[in-house]
Amino acid sequence: MYQIILASESPRRKEIMETMGIKYKVLVANVEEIVEEKVPSEMVQAVARLKTNAVYHRPELLAEEYQKVIVIGADTMVFYKEHALGKPKNEADAVRMLQMLSDDVHEVYTGVSIIIRDKDKEVERISFAVCTKVAVQSLSLEQIKDYIATGEPMDKAGAYAIQGKFGIFIKEIIGDYYNVVGFPIAQIYDALLQKGIDIKK
Repeated sequence: MYQIILASESPRRKEIMETMGIKYKVLVANVEEIVEEKVPSEMVQAVARLKTNAVYHRPELLAEEYQKVIVIGADTMVFYKEHALGKPKNEADAVRMLQMLSDDVHEVYTGVSIIIRDKDKEVERISFAVCTKVAVQSLSLEQIKDYIATGEPMDKAGAYAIQGKFGIFIKEIIGDYYNVVGFPIAQIYDALLQKGIDIKK
């Protein structure tokens, strides 16, 4: 049986793992998320790889209990017209971002990096990106300011949380909802299933 390591302390990712009944441990990757890639799908995969590589090389993973291990890392970014929208620097920056997203469609990309090590120390790596298109309703400045006043957008890429109070403004999603939350669990599950590994068992 594989020990599953989530290379993230994101409450959303942990909640998704728990909702799906997947047993895991968290080891946080403290890395500088700086990459050279410019294409959205490549950028998020590169950052995800930084996280999984950092955790995979932690001394703890040499312990006997980690003979068979799967390290899963992810990075989610919001893109509007191919420009990355990170976490807002302040409330004015959050207003700017939400005005950009208002009455338009943007993309949310999550890069996933998985490292599998079996008991014979054979290592296999999987990397992919998932894209979801999100359509936002037309927002008035008052609606934007009221939302920012909740404090919710200040630590979120793109200045919103689809699973939170911003959900009322989402017109349509084309793609995976969980990808927008930050963890495309169906694709992760399927990628490992193709390797003969069922992480639900």
